[in-house]
Amino acid sequence: MGAINGKDYIYRLNQLNNEIWYDGEKIEGLLSEHPAFKGLIQSKAALYDLQHDPKIKDEMTFISPVSGERIGLSFLQPKTKEDLIRRRKMIEHWARYSGGVMGRSPDYLNTVLMSFASSVSFLKNKDKCFPNNLQAFYELARENDLSFTHTFVSPQVNRSEIYFEDTDEPPIAAKVIDTNEEGIIIKGARLLATQGGLTDELLVFSVGKFLFNEDEAFAFSIPSNTKGIKFICRDSFIGGQSSFNYPLSSRFEEMDSIVVFDNVLVPWNRVFYYNNAEVAEEFPIQSSFNPFTKHQVLNRQIVKIEFVLGIAELLIETININGYQHIQEKMSEIIIGLETMKALLEKSENNAKLDEWGYMRPDIFPLQVAGNIFPKIYPRFTEIIQLIGASGMITLPTEKAFHSIIRNDLDIYLQGANKTAEERVKIFRLAWDLTMSSFGTRQTQYERYFFGDPIRLSSDLYKKYPKNEYVEVISNFLNLK
Repeated sequence: MGAINGKDYIYRLNQLNNEIWYDGEKIEGLLSEHPAFKGLIQSKAALYDLQHDPKIKDEMTFISPVSGERIGLSFLQPKTKEDLIRRRKMIEHWARYSGGVMGRSPDYLNTVLMSFASSVSFLKNKDKCFPNNLQAFYELARENDLSFTHTFVSPQVNRSEIYFEDTDEPPIAAKVIDTNEEGIIIKGARLLATQGGLTDELLVFSVGKFLFNEDEAFAFSIPSNTKGIKFICRDSFIGGQSSFNYPLSSRFEEMDSIVVFDNVLVPWNRVFYYNNAEVAEEFPIQSSFNPFTKHQVLNRQIVKIEFVLGIAELLIETININGYQHIQEKMSEIIIGLETMKALLEKSENNAKLDEWGYMRPDIFPLQVAGNIFPKIYPRFTEIIQLIGASGMITLPTEKAFHSIIRNDLDIYLQGANKTAEERVKIFRLAWDLTMSSFGTRQTQYERYFFGDPIRLSSDLYKKYPKNEYVEVISNFLNLK
């Protein structure tokens, strides 16, 4: 089929009839018309349409080695540094459409699957592992431009270090409860499937250690409408359908959901591995998963900082406060963050090396540094916007007010230094929706924990960073043995 367009994506999604529960009710009818999902689905459709934009088609797609058709460049397995730069440009195009606020644009999970397939040889000759299934599924997804959600987080019932589930009770965390000639049977739940139910496929894999719970160690992908799967949505953070009042949430609210597996049969040809604790622990680490996904994420985060910088400067110009030194200092913080992240991205690409399987991996350490920096600076940047906007972030009338008899009052009292009242309110509502609405606060929390616990990320960087050469310099300086 090749690279799909927006119409293809919406048609396929409506045909799936996935079991999605929202506000205690099962969703019936066309999913693309439901108010909780309509804005996001239309935005994703616009992303897929960019793959066919004549101006950037060559930067969004490449020629399939199988069919000769154009397919999505987010599936490209990079073998040169030039390939990494091609991937960067593709990511930038999709990220700029949403200002980087869409954390699960299609390229993220396409990159996850691509990274797994690029490391498929790791699974060869290992117990309960099926590398051929993974390779075949990657090619199926690539050639048909399948869309994905994923889940790997177990329910937060008891997070103490010594907690184990009672094996006499029905499972809470999703696990393999049986196998038969058709496949493996999964029962239990997983958390935080962003865009759960809004994609063709559900990619499931495990992260962590599985010393006493090997039945939770697996990886597979199945259609989102597979019998026994239900997606239970959180409350929506869409304030309303008006793009004037809610310029971001009305278009880019990515619903999060709990995935419940009720005796779900995963066919053998969709199982990548199962009941192998060592592989489940090591595959995400030894594979190219971290280098490629962190590369995609850093590109998106750079675009998001650019978006923040643009909003902040527009606020400043609108109320003419650029002469204040404290404003200049705050803006410098954002600029420093932006240039730091760009430098780390370039270093990761410049220092890229071929891995043992012949694929060009970006240098992981600059990417890990960026992954430790962004969860700290992004909340600060949202605070800076709040401080710049001050009380102007609160006194914001709605679109309807500008079409009422009080319009004249608004035009007089809410005008900016160089903007009409309507323009000023539009700008401030964008800043508010990014930083203070329920959508905006979800964005901040999402970025804090995008790759997991920030403390764990810092610890991982410390343990893996090559420090010996620096210790040796000091030892030689002091003539230590």
